[in-house]
Amino acid sequence: MRRLFAALLPLLLLGAAPAPIPVEQPEIVATFPHDATAFTEGLIYLDGRLFESTGLEGQSVVREVRLEDGKVLREAEIDARYFGEGLVDWKNKLISLTWQHGIGFIWDRATFRKIGTFKYRGEGWALTRNDREIVMSDGTPFLRFLDPDTLKEKRRLQVTADGRPVPRLNELEWVKGEILANIWLTDRIARIDPVTGKVKGWIDVSALSAASGRRGRDDVANGIAYDSRKDRLFVTGKNWPVLYQIRLGKAR
Repeated sequence: MRRLFAALLPLLLLGAAPAPIPVEQPEIVATFPHDATAFTEGLIYLDGRLFESTGLEGQSVVREVRLEDGKVLREAEIDARYFGEGLVDWKNKLISLTWQHGIGFIWDRATFRKIGTFKYRGEGWALTRNDREIVMSDGTPFLRFLDPDTLKEKRRLQVTADGRPVPRLNELEWVKGEILANIWLTDRIARIDPVTGKVKGWIDVSALSAASGRRGRDDVANGIAYDSRKDRLFVTGKNWPVLYQIRLGKAR
Protein backbone atom coordinates (compact mmCIF):
# COMPACT_ATOMS: atom_id res chain seq x y z
CA MET A 1 0.00 0.00 0.00
CA ARG A 2 2.86 2.37 0.87
CA ARG A 3 4.53 1.62 -2.46
CA LEU A 4 1.30 2.36 -4.32
CA PHE A 5 0.84 5.65 -2.45
CA ALA A 6 4.45 6.62 -3.18
CA ALA A 7 3.90 5.95 -6.89
CA LEU A 8 0.70 8.00 -6.94
CA LEU A 9 1.99 10.90 -4.84
CA PRO A 10 3.63 12.82 -7.74
CA LEU A 11 0.40 12.63 -9.70
CA LEU A 12 -1.63 13.79 -6.72
CA LEU A 13 0.70 16.74 -6.20
CA LEU A 14 0.52 17.73 -9.83
CA GLY A 15 -3.25 17.48 -9.91
CA ALA A 16 -5.41 16.34 -12.78
CA ALA A 17 -4.38 17.26 -16.31
CA PRO A 18 -6.14 20.40 -17.56
CA ALA A 19 -9.15 19.83 -19.78
CA PRO A 20 -8.49 20.39 -23.49
CA ILE A 21 -9.62 23.71 -24.92
CA PRO A 22 -13.00 23.14 -26.59
CA VAL A 23 -13.33 23.57 -30.35
CA GLU A 24 -16.64 24.88 -31.69
CA GLN A 25 -18.10 24.23 -35.12
CA PRO A 26 -20.13 27.23 -36.33
CA GLU A 27 -23.49 26.86 -38.01
CA ILE A 28 -24.19 29.04 -41.04
CA VAL A 29 -27.31 31.14 -40.45
CA ALA A 30 -27.15 33.30 -43.60
CA THR A 31 -24.77 34.32 -46.37
CA PHE A 32 -24.20 37.73 -47.93
CA PRO A 33 -22.12 38.91 -50.91
CA HIS A 34 -18.61 40.15 -50.19
CA ASP A 35 -16.11 41.85 -52.50
CA ALA A 36 -13.80 39.07 -53.65
CA THR A 37 -11.04 41.61 -54.35
CA ALA A 38 -11.09 42.92 -50.76
CA PHE A 39 -8.01 41.86 -48.79
CA THR A 40 -9.98 42.22 -45.57
CA GLU A 41 -8.11 43.53 -42.53
CA GLY A 42 -10.80 45.06 -40.32
CA LEU A 43 -14.57 44.63 -40.10
CA ILE A 44 -17.21 46.41 -38.00
CA TYR A 45 -21.01 46.29 -37.90
CA LEU A 46 -22.37 49.68 -36.85
CA ASP A 47 -25.76 51.35 -37.17
CA GLY A 48 -26.98 48.90 -39.79
CA ARG A 49 -23.88 49.06 -41.97
CA LEU A 50 -20.60 47.23 -42.32
CA PHE A 51 -17.38 49.21 -42.19
CA GLU A 52 -14.33 47.48 -43.63
CA SER A 53 -10.64 48.20 -44.08
CA THR A 54 -8.51 46.42 -46.67
CA GLY A 55 -4.80 45.88 -47.16
CA LEU A 56 -2.04 45.69 -49.77
CA GLU A 57 -0.09 48.72 -50.96
CA GLY A 58 -2.00 50.67 -53.58
CA GLN A 59 -5.25 48.82 -52.76
CA SER A 60 -5.88 49.81 -49.15
CA VAL A 61 -9.17 51.56 -48.38
CA VAL A 62 -11.62 52.25 -45.58
CA ARG A 63 -15.17 51.73 -46.78
CA GLU A 64 -18.83 51.55 -45.81
CA VAL A 65 -20.66 48.54 -47.20
CA ARG A 66 -24.32 47.57 -47.35
CA LEU A 67 -24.71 44.17 -45.72
CA GLU A 68 -27.56 42.86 -47.84
CA ASP A 69 -25.88 43.07 -51.24
CA GLY A 70 -22.24 43.95 -50.49
CA LYS A 71 -22.55 47.29 -52.31
CA VAL A 72 -19.80 49.77 -51.41
CA LEU A 73 -21.55 52.97 -50.36
CA ARG A 74 -18.51 55.11 -49.60
CA GLU A 75 -14.78 54.65 -49.37
CA ALA A 76 -11.61 56.57 -48.65
CA GLU A 77 -8.33 55.53 -50.21
CA ILE A 78 -5.23 55.14 -48.07
CA ASP A 79 -2.01 56.55 -49.52
CA ALA A 80 -0.49 53.94 -51.86
CA ARG A 81 2.73 53.72 -49.84
CA TYR A 82 0.82 52.20 -46.90
CA PHE A 83 -0.52 48.70 -46.29
CA GLY A 84 -3.85 49.24 -44.52
CA GLU A 85 -4.72 47.12 -41.50
CA GLY A 86 -7.29 47.01 -38.71
CA LEU A 87 -10.28 49.28 -38.10
CA VAL A 88 -12.38 50.35 -35.10
CA ASP A 89 -14.98 53.00 -34.32
CA TRP A 90 -14.88 55.41 -31.41
CA LYS A 91 -17.62 58.02 -30.98
CA ASN A 92 -17.95 59.78 -34.35
CA LYS A 93 -14.61 58.55 -35.66
CA LEU A 94 -13.12 55.57 -37.45
CA ILE A 95 -9.56 54.63 -36.53
CA SER A 96 -7.33 52.54 -38.79
CA LEU A 97 -3.83 51.07 -38.70
CA THR A 98 -1.04 50.46 -41.17
CA TRP A 99 1.10 47.35 -41.13
CA GLN A 100 4.76 48.35 -40.84
CA HIS A 101 4.86 52.15 -40.95
CA GLY A 102 3.91 52.77 -37.32
CA ILE A 103 1.21 55.25 -38.29
CA GLY A 104 -2.54 55.14 -37.90
CA PHE A 105 -5.29 57.32 -39.34
CA ILE A 106 -8.36 58.93 -37.81
CA TRP A 107 -11.39 59.44 -40.06
CA ASP A 108 -14.60 61.37 -39.63
CA ARG A 109 -17.27 58.67 -39.84
CA ALA A 110 -19.88 60.99 -41.35
CA THR A 111 -17.71 62.32 -44.19
CA PHE A 112 -14.86 59.78 -44.47
CA ARG A 113 -12.48 62.73 -44.32
CA LYS A 114 -9.11 62.06 -42.71
CA ILE A 115 -8.94 64.25 -39.60
CA GLY A 116 -5.80 63.03 -37.83
CA THR A 117 -2.96 60.60 -37.44
CA PHE A 118 -1.24 58.84 -34.54
CA LYS A 119 1.92 56.80 -34.10
CA TYR A 120 2.83 53.53 -32.43
CA ARG A 121 5.86 51.27 -32.17
CA GLY A 122 6.00 47.92 -33.98
CA GLU A 123 3.46 46.58 -36.40
CA GLY A 124 -0.26 47.29 -36.57
CA TRP A 125 -2.59 44.37 -37.26
CA ALA A 126 -6.10 44.84 -35.87
CA LEU A 127 -8.34 46.83 -33.54
CA THR A 128 -11.47 46.37 -31.46
CA ARG A 129 -12.90 48.06 -28.37
CA ASN A 130 -15.06 47.85 -25.31
CA ASP A 131 -16.73 50.86 -23.67
CA ARG A 132 -13.49 52.09 -22.08
CA GLU A 133 -10.49 50.98 -24.14
CA ILE A 134 -9.34 50.19 -27.65
CA VAL A 135 -7.57 46.86 -28.10
CA MET A 136 -4.83 46.41 -30.70
CA SER A 137 -3.03 43.35 -32.04
CA ASP A 138 0.44 43.52 -33.57
CA GLY A 139 1.13 39.98 -34.78
CA THR A 140 2.65 38.89 -31.46
CA PRO A 141 0.99 37.01 -28.57
CA PHE A 142 0.33 40.37 -26.88
CA LEU A 143 -2.72 42.60 -27.06
CA ARG A 144 -2.23 46.31 -26.43
CA PHE A 145 -4.87 48.30 -24.58
CA LEU A 146 -5.05 51.94 -25.69
CA ASP A 147 -6.65 55.05 -24.28
CA PRO A 148 -9.43 55.70 -26.85
CA ASP A 149 -9.03 59.47 -26.77
CA THR A 150 -5.22 59.78 -26.88
CA LEU A 151 -4.52 56.39 -28.54
CA LYS A 152 -1.58 55.99 -26.15
CA GLU A 153 -0.79 52.50 -24.90
CA LYS A 154 -1.88 51.82 -21.31
CA ARG A 155 -0.98 48.16 -20.84
CA ARG A 156 -0.41 44.82 -22.55
CA LEU A 157 -1.90 41.37 -22.09
CA GLN A 158 -0.28 38.13 -23.21
CA VAL A 159 -2.62 35.59 -24.83
CA THR A 160 -1.95 31.94 -24.00
CA ALA A 161 -3.46 28.55 -24.80
CA ASP A 162 -2.55 25.60 -22.59
CA GLY A 163 0.06 27.82 -20.99
CA ARG A 164 1.81 28.66 -24.27
CA PRO A 165 1.82 32.04 -26.02
CA VAL A 166 -0.44 32.35 -29.06
CA PRO A 167 1.31 34.26 -31.87
CA ARG A 168 -0.14 35.91 -35.00
CA LEU A 169 -3.23 37.36 -33.33
CA ASN A 170 -4.98 39.19 -36.13
CA GLU A 171 -8.49 40.63 -36.67
CA LEU A 172 -10.28 41.29 -33.38
CA GLU A 173 -13.86 41.70 -32.20
CA TRP A 174 -15.23 42.29 -28.70
CA VAL A 175 -18.23 39.98 -28.25
CA LYS A 176 -20.14 39.52 -25.00
CA GLY A 177 -17.18 40.20 -22.74
CA GLU A 178 -14.71 38.16 -24.78
CA ILE A 179 -12.21 39.07 -27.47
CA LEU A 180 -12.47 37.01 -30.64
CA ALA A 181 -9.27 36.89 -32.68
CA ASN A 182 -8.46 35.39 -36.05
CA ILE A 183 -5.13 33.56 -35.97
CA TRP A 184 -3.21 34.52 -39.11
CA LEU A 185 -2.62 31.65 -41.56
CA THR A 186 -5.06 29.36 -39.76
CA ASP A 187 -8.78 28.63 -39.91
CA ARG A 188 -9.22 29.20 -36.19
CA ILE A 189 -10.69 32.02 -34.16
CA ALA A 190 -9.63 32.26 -30.52
CA ARG A 191 -12.11 33.15 -27.77
CA ILE A 192 -9.95 35.12 -25.33
CA ASP A 193 -10.63 36.06 -21.72
CA PRO A 194 -9.70 39.79 -21.64
CA VAL A 195 -8.74 39.60 -17.96
CA THR A 196 -6.44 36.58 -17.94
CA GLY A 197 -5.48 36.39 -21.62
CA LYS A 198 -6.30 32.68 -21.66
CA VAL A 199 -7.94 31.13 -24.71
CA LYS A 200 -11.31 29.78 -23.52
CA GLY A 201 -12.18 28.10 -26.80
CA TRP A 202 -11.47 27.82 -30.50
CA ILE A 203 -13.92 28.39 -33.35
CA ASP A 204 -13.06 26.19 -36.33
CA VAL A 205 -14.00 27.99 -39.56
CA SER A 206 -12.24 25.57 -41.93
CA ALA A 207 -15.57 24.51 -43.48
CA LEU A 208 -16.42 28.15 -44.21
CA SER A 209 -12.98 28.69 -45.70
CA ALA A 210 -13.43 25.71 -48.01
CA ALA A 211 -16.94 26.78 -48.99
CA SER A 212 -15.68 30.26 -49.87
CA GLY A 213 -13.51 28.77 -52.62
CA ARG A 214 -10.29 29.84 -50.96
CA ARG A 215 -7.56 30.09 -53.59
CA GLY A 216 -4.23 31.30 -52.24
CA ARG A 217 -2.21 30.80 -49.08
CA ASP A 218 -3.08 34.29 -47.85
CA ASP A 219 -6.83 33.99 -48.46
CA VAL A 220 -7.53 32.97 -44.89
CA ALA A 221 -10.37 33.81 -42.56
CA ASN A 222 -9.96 37.41 -41.42
CA GLY A 223 -12.85 39.63 -40.52
CA ILE A 224 -15.20 39.38 -37.54
CA ALA A 225 -18.11 41.75 -36.88
CA TYR A 226 -20.83 41.64 -34.24
CA ASP A 227 -24.32 43.16 -34.33
CA SER A 228 -25.01 43.56 -30.62
CA ARG A 229 -28.59 44.73 -31.09
CA LYS A 230 -29.69 41.61 -32.95
CA ASP A 231 -27.00 39.28 -31.57
CA ARG A 232 -25.61 38.45 -35.01
CA LEU A 233 -22.02 37.34 -35.59
CA PHE A 234 -20.46 37.79 -39.04
CA VAL A 235 -17.20 36.37 -40.40
CA THR A 236 -15.41 36.56 -43.73
CA GLY A 237 -11.89 36.29 -45.11
CA LYS A 238 -9.34 37.87 -47.38
CA ASN A 239 -10.63 37.78 -50.96
CA TRP A 240 -13.66 35.74 -49.97
CA PRO A 241 -16.72 36.31 -52.18
CA VAL A 242 -19.06 35.67 -49.26
CA LEU A 243 -19.67 36.92 -45.75
CA TYR A 244 -21.25 34.48 -43.31
CA GLN A 245 -23.59 35.05 -40.42
CA ILE A 246 -22.85 32.23 -38.02
CA ARG A 247 -24.17 30.71 -34.84
CA LEU A 248 -21.76 28.94 -32.55
CA GLY A 249 -22.47 25.27 -32.20
CA LYS A 250 -21.54 22.55 -29.77
CA ALA A 251 -17.91 22.20 -28.80
CA ARG A 252 -16.00 19.01 -29.26
